[in-house]
Amino acid sequence: MIDMKKTGEYICSLRKKAGMTQSELSERLGVTAQSVSNWERGESLPDTASLPDIALILNTSVDELLGGGSCKWNYRRRITVERMREALICLNRIGVLLGTDHFMYRTMVDALDERMNGKVEETFSNPLALDAYICEAIIACVKQGDYIDLNDVRKNITAKGAGERTLGILRDMGLK
Repeated sequence: MIDMKKTGEYICSLRKKAGMTQSELSERLGVTAQSVSNWERGESLPDTASLPDIALILNTSVDELLGGGSCKWNYRRRITVERMREALICLNRIGVLLGTDHFMYRTMVDALDERMNGKVEETFSNPLALDAYICEAIIACVKQGDYIDLNDVRKNITAKGAGERTLGILRDMGLK
């Protein structure tokens, strides 16, 4: 059973941590400030359709939200498609800045290539290949104990085949 008071307190603490007012959060979600206030006081829960957006804005998961900050799963860290994409863009940028033959760049690329089923450098100029690589990286990260919200994969992976395959694997691994 969901503890509305605990969930509300958690939403409030995350909102404050993000430096947002109730009005700012309500604007981003397209709800009234009174709704946010009601959630935070434990008088009501957010609509289920809003939960993924609330989780994304407040940098948490739907499970954590509804658990009031505690989740029955003990994940190492929360990852997002955007962070994975940004990490690979940064790796590409290191190659541009230092040169693709620089030992630091080569060490990172070679380590990724050794552990993954593809060549990371081949993804830098191909958005669909990048999405497929991100999907593979997400699966590897979850196997190591990380968490990703399945709605994040649904919304942010444009390579539909890779996205659907990844969602199936993640569900098989126990993510919901």
